[in-house]
Amino acid sequence: MSNMSGQTILVTGGAGFIGSHLCEALLARGDRVVAYDSFDPFYDIAIKRRNIETLQKTAGFRLIEADIRDLAAAEKALEGVDCVVHLAARAGVRPSIEQPLVYQDVNVGGLNVMLEAARSRGIKRFVFASSSSVYGNNPKVPFSEDDRVDNPISPYAATKKAGELICHTYHHLFGMDITCLRFFTVYGARQRPDLAIHKFTSLINAGKAIPVFGDGSMMRDHTYIDDIIRGVVASIDHCGGYRIYNLGESRPVSLSDLIAAIEKALGKKAIIDRKPVPPGDVQTTYADVSRAQAELGYEPRTHLADGLAKFVEWFRA
Repeated sequence: MSNMSGQTILVTGGAGFIGSHLCEALLARGDRVVAYDSFDPFYDIAIKRRNIETLQKTAGFRLIEADIRDLAAAEKALEGVDCVVHLAARAGVRPSIEQPLVYQDVNVGGLNVMLEAARSRGIKRFVFASSSSVYGNNPKVPFSEDDRVDNPISPYAATKKAGELICHTYHHLFGMDITCLRFFTVYGARQRPDLAIHKFTSLINAGKAIPVFGDGSMMRDHTYIDDIIRGVVASIDHCGGYRIYNLGESRPVSLSDLIAAIEKALGKKAIIDRKPVPPGDVQTTYADVSRAQAELGYEPRTHLADGLAKFVEWFRA
């Protein structure tokens, strides 16, 4: 499929970390963008406002402040939209254990509202942000989209698995083309402050101790934002049928090695505060990206050291 530029794409969570980068990329190639965001105070709203400051001065960009659980607002926002990219969600594994009902309401209920609004507007293409957390503690690595994902170990993971199932239902019943993207630990400029790389960088930079869960052997497939965005844009252009794709870097790094790499990028040593591994945290994430490579032309190319150098540059600025 060719790039159908000049289309109107609605991005839920458009003021967030991944959302604001996606809005920029779509505008840059000539699409019109509607960012739909409730400015939920899960983290500082001022950060989200800052994320879209430049976007709001860009032609072809529109911001709608509304909640994804509000059907009337969603239906109104989706007028004249060609494709929905649904990134909005309550994020985070650990907070979901404390607030499972909120996660269920926003991540499952909110997705269902957006699908229903898209259906009623006759929108045929829908891209849903799922998560590598659906794999749970899958002993087989790397994780492939064909693996069974019936054993989530956190409410957050369960809401993302449930989301994929609801997406399949809408594809089956209404013929909507729906793509589910399983993101693997995304980092880069504007990363949420509660995520490891941003949190560690802030604390090490300030000379404060960083909380390290377990012995440092936990592995994560850290994916640089630019690589993820290219994958998301390709999934918009290739959205057909019902498909699931891993979007990762396919190079897992241990927590110890990650900390060493951040120390190197910052030029400062970390003070380690060891803590037990919390329930809900998976031991390893590792993406098999061969399907995305074959079908989307997805090619992750940012090594951790390079991505961290860019992140630290942004952090200092």
